[in-house]
Amino acid sequence: MNRLTSVLGLDLPLLQAGMGGIAGPDLCAAVSGGGAGGALALYKEPPQRVRELVRAVVASTSRPFGVNIIPEVTGPAGCRAQLRAALDELPANAFVTSFGLPDADAAHDVVRSGRVLVVQVGTLRDAQAALRLGAGVLVLQGTEAGGHLLGELPAARLLRETRARYPDAVLAVAGGVATGSDLTRVLGQGADGAMAGTLFVPAVESAAHPYYKQRVVDAAADDTVVTTRFDIGWPARPHRVLHNPLTGTAPRHPATFIATTGAGGGRWPVPRYSAAVPVAETVGRIEEMAMYCGRSCARVAGQYPAAVLVERFRRPYEAVGRTHVTSTEGGSWKKHSSR
Repeated sequence: MNRLTSVLGLDLPLLQAGMGGIAGPDLCAAVSGGGAGGALALYKEPPQRVRELVRAVVASTSRPFGVNIIPEVTGPAGCRAQLRAALDELPANAFVTSFGLPDADAAHDVVRSGRVLVVQVGTLRDAQAALRLGAGVLVLQGTEAGGHLLGELPAARLLRETRARYPDAVLAVAGGVATGSDLTRVLGQGADGAMAGTLFVPAVESAAHPYYKQRVVDAAADDTVVTTRFDIGWPARPHRVLHNPLTGTAPRHPATFIATTGAGGGRWPVPRYSAAVPVAETVGRIEEMAMYCGRSCARVAGQYPAAVLVERFRRPYEAVGRTHVTSTEGGSWKKHSSR
């Protein structure tokens, strides 16, 4: 058995990234319904809204899913308030994913609830800290990944170093994964699974703006850049985005409002250089907003339902599993076999 699927109760060792603004109840439920690990982005949502969002997922699927917290954005008090609201509503088979290290109290809340704590890290040092906090799964984010970056190493090197230090840890890779073949590659490198974000941005159930979805589908790896430009609302964290008129070397323009967007039933202004992504309800200068995207975009085929995307992952994975079973008949399973 694959260790990631065993720990989280999944059919496929694939996790969906908890992309703020994009990963709502529809995407989360659809990914989980396909047998992978969907994630509901809590981002900056207030507790009552968190409850409503979790209930919406529970009403749509009985399969395991996760809620995603971002402690460095919400702060310790806000993070624990979100967690209390979510844990009250989550079924027993749910899990919690944290982008970056949660504080000890937040980690304790999750572990004490009986849910698995999944922590995304970008350094070996943070991997060690996450395990000490009680993480049952580590997601190792490489610099190929879209969105905010937690470290400075490519995924393969971070995986190699972390596996060498922690041979028994359950490890997933984030960055450079958009196909079932990518999944089998990282399994062969010693991972127990993968997390994908860019793949799911154009999904039918994604809340991303249509322009954003199409740009991801059309993009090549070198159409992405690492920048610090989109720092309003999330400072001091480099991020990989699709290039646009603001990502070059020209001086910054005034941070005036360039769009309005929908959130929590209201409409809000979006300043230039905001960390917010363009969603379906956004109106304005979409082309100047942050469109997070990883280098795996070159292998994103199109705007399909999430269940179709998950099924496309499943086929190469199961083919590798069948080959492995045939080649090891009469023998023993390898510790880090893909199935």
